[in-house]
Amino acid sequence: MLSKKEVLSLIGEMESDFIEHTVSTINTDKFGEAICALSNDMSNRKESGFLFIGVKDKQGELSGLRVSDELLRNISGIRSDGNILPQPSMSVYHYSYDKGDVLIVEVFPAHFPPVRYKGRVWIRISFRKAIANEMEERLLMEK
Repeated sequence: MLSKKEVLSLIGEMESDFIEHTVSTINTDKFGEAICALSNDMSNRKESGFLFIGVKDKQGELSGLRVSDELLRNISGIRSDGNILPQPSMSVYHYSYDKGDVLIVEVFPAHFPPVRYKGRVWIRISFRKAIANEMEERLLMEK
């Protein structure tokens, strides 16, 4: 679990193979794809990846989000709704700052990749997510 200070440091960084920012609070597909991609750990960092909700993309600025119990339940529920298989290992928590809240989804690398969201293998390539091609799926299977 990251500290409040570590979160501020990471959201100030550009998106990467282990960081994704979003201001959306309702795009379940976007969240599922991001969690899947982070779980697949294509760059083989063997460390957690992070989805930061309430952070403006590419700017690292807070969007003014106020995290509700409903939002926490919805994001936590993505893990076991049956769309991501095998189920990812993740932790969901949030911190409040003067300019808004940040909901953090910490996603741990899968022990048995590839992980699929709605049947597709998602990966992070640098600062973007993409559907894995056949070779990338093979690399994930060989991990």
